[in-house]
Amino acid sequence: MRVIVSGDAVEMGQVAAAAAADALRAAVAAGGRARLLLSTGRSQLTTLEALIREEVPWASVEAFHLDEYVGLPASHPASFRRYLAERFAARVPLAAMCYVDTEGDLADRIRALSEAVRRAPIDVGLVGIGENGHLAFNDPPADFGTSAAFTVVELAESCRRQQVGEGWFERLAQVPQRAITMTVPEILRCRVILSAVPYAVKAEAVRRALSDPVGPDLPATALRTHADATLFLDRESSRLLPPGAAEGASPGA
Repeated sequence: MRVIVSGDAVEMGQVAAAAAADALRAAVAAGGRARLLLSTGRSQLTTLEALIREEVPWASVEAFHLDEYVGLPASHPASFRRYLAERFAARVPLAAMCYVDTEGDLADRIRALSEAVRRAPIDVGLVGIGENGHLAFNDPPADFGTSAAFTVVELAESCRRQQVGEGWFERLAQVPQRAITMTVPEILRCRVILSAVPYAVKAEAVRRALSDPVGPDLPATALRTHADATLFLDRESSRLLPPGAAEGASPGA
């Protein structure tokens, strides 16, 4: 896995967005369309903001998102559907945006999502890493052996506390206890994975993602098994890495 360190979160977002735009343009040039997987949260804001400014043939791009809380309406300020609708889908002319809808029968929702995602390969996956090392809402210990594309999970308290710390909820009791998430094996089906992970609060998760044995106890270690994965960091999130563990980068590099 390639590791690129930028000076701060804004610069990191520019570098990650440039890589995503390159991969999307290449996919459209090769096949006439591209499929993009999107994650959410505070750590993804600078990347998404930079990506909407990139020159991408958006009318040929179909986008999907990774996960959503069960029982939280799309109108809620912490809803990931609302996050992506306002911060991305409303700002670029996508061919389509497929949301993880958790309202209604969950089995039906998962069936529809799985069918949509598996109609064709995902070309580019923008995937963050949680403070506890989760990928999407696959908290440790994650299911590395599932054949499902999406599943319902119980959220770890550490994950729920992260959502409070990021300001999406005022109290732990307000954070839903379940979510629908894309599974780790399905994430690894993406042709290219780009993981933007800024801020000091993620430094320990980054260190462990690059040094722990690959396995369910630290789900982000799975990225090391992917043939084309890049981890984008800022100085704060990379501060626990040994010298020489990463490359430097600048916007447009």
